[in-house]
Amino acid sequence: MADYTQMWTDLGLNHDNHNALLDNLGQAYQSIFMSQENRPEGMSYFDFVMSEAHGLRIQELREEQEAGRKIIGSFCVFVPEEIILAAGCTAVGLCAGADFAQEEVEKVLPRNTCSLIKSFFGFKLGKVCPYMEVSDMIVGENTCDGKKKSFEVFKEMVPNFYQMDLPQTKTPMARHMLKQEFKSFVEKLEEMTGKSISVEDLKQGIATVNAKRKALRRLSMLRAADPAPISGLDALLINQIAFLDNPIRFTEKVNAICDELELLIKETKGAKKAKAPRVLISGCPMAIPNWKLPSIIESTGAVIVGEESCIGERGQRNLTDDSADNLDGLMNAIVDRYLKIDCAVFTPNQERVNHIKEMSQQYNADGVIHYGLQFCQPYIMESFSVEKELEKQNISVLRLETDYSQEDMGQLSTRVEAFVEIIK
Repeated sequence: MADYTQMWTDLGLNHDNHNALLDNLGQAYQSIFMSQENRPEGMSYFDFVMSEAHGLRIQELREEQEAGRKIIGSFCVFVPEEIILAAGCTAVGLCAGADFAQEEVEKVLPRNTCSLIKSFFGFKLGKVCPYMEVSDMIVGENTCDGKKKSFEVFKEMVPNFYQMDLPQTKTPMARHMLKQEFKSFVEKLEEMTGKSISVEDLKQGIATVNAKRKALRRLSMLRAADPAPISGLDALLINQIAFLDNPIRFTEKVNAICDELELLIKETKGAKKAKAPRVLISGCPMAIPNWKLPSIIESTGAVIVGEESCIGERGQRNLTDDSADNLDGLMNAIVDRYLKIDCAVFTPNQERVNHIKEMSQQYNADGVIHYGLQFCQPYIMESFSVEKELEKQNISVLRLETDYSQEDMGQLSTRVEAFVEIIK
């Protein structure tokens, strides 16, 4: 990595904290990812992206800003990237996958707050996330109550905060509400950029995001092969990088690795041995660098074949219809697409259970591990009904609750090992 010290200083990062974070992440990455056998050659690009995630990628974003482009940071797949691109802006996901500055966080949030929320507070208070600091606007979405109330505190820390409300049902009234929220978001971006979004702008934004989703969908479908041509860890990493990288370049690289995986499948070569136990992960999102549970699962010899998660198939599987020839029609298509997301904040949410069943069949999963972050009430509460429904279909389920710490590694390993033995 080149020397980015001055850039990090200009962004206001705390050098001691930031260096400690990079050292820890570098060590974790080496032990978790670089120790894997039979990795596709195409993973070298994604390894490079990770090595420069706080360096070259941030430099690229700053160069975009110098050229007049705005950077929009967000925490959730409900924030429509199509609209951000149409406004001539760049979308980035914000850091929320590791504990940091927890003592400081617990001065402003209750201790029994979910790790994802505490994480982005910690990254802000510790001044270690260059994506937050480079963002011209940070968008927070009202999904769960925890986020909604924590944003009341967070917006006092970031002057460029924009809060987007979301429905929690899928009624006609809820759809109308979401459309109004997206229209307000368009108006905010137009005000910020001084640019009116045209039909062609929105069509181009939709095309770029659809191309990325198609590439990720192609990657997902290739994981149905036995032996799986790519590990679950590497596939998760690609999905995580989707929130950071340039979307056009990223799409090209995902399609390139898919070409390689297709050749490996023809040669019956895999990242894991044939007939390895096949696991589907379902539940809470796993943002960089939240690799704890996947690394435990695959250390048993099992292979993760899919993620029913926001950072995974839930966030990427549906395309946006671009056939309308006017702005209102395209906005309707965007609203319809995002209402298909089956996040646990929705009630009722039978669509999510149906999707898990569908994925289990598609990817020939031997069992499902439901991953819940402690104190994430929507997913933890929904895990009981998910387990009940899947067991009716004779699908083995393991429900786990954890956080970002390493303290429960032994307990998790024991439970996962026992589950893998059952599904062999």
